[in-house]
Amino acid sequence: MKIAIPYLSAVLLAGFGLLTLFLSGSVIFDLFGIRTREGNYVLFVVWSNFISSWLYLFATYGFLKNKKWTVLLLGVSTGILLIALVGLLIHAESGGLYENKTISAMIFRIIVTLVFALLAYSFIIKKQRNVS
Repeated sequence: MKIAIPYLSAVLLAGFGLLTLFLSGSVIFDLFGIRTREGNYVLFVVWSNFISSWLYLFATYGFLKNKKWTVLLLGVSTGILLIALVGLLIHAESGGLYENKTISAMIFRIIVTLVFALLAYSFIIKKQRNVS
């Protein structure tokens, strides 16, 4: 079972990364009319999600190859998302337009990214320390 968890994590992270890439890319590049359906999106939040999607995809490779830098990529992604959330809260407090669902979505994305980072730490870093 312990062997399956990193591979399952990689598959889930790849799916999450591809979905995030599609959705954020569609808003940024105005594909499929998604930009108008999104309502009052906040562009810097969309860009943080877009950047994180690429980090997720690279981290997927790291999961599959047991690379230590997987944890770093997911940590950087978490940091980017946290900064974007703080920026979003400042934007909201100053009267900027946004969708209420964006705050919930950002918190969800941060939690998911942290879970993947902890899984990477547990199954890559700790495993390599125990082998040494």
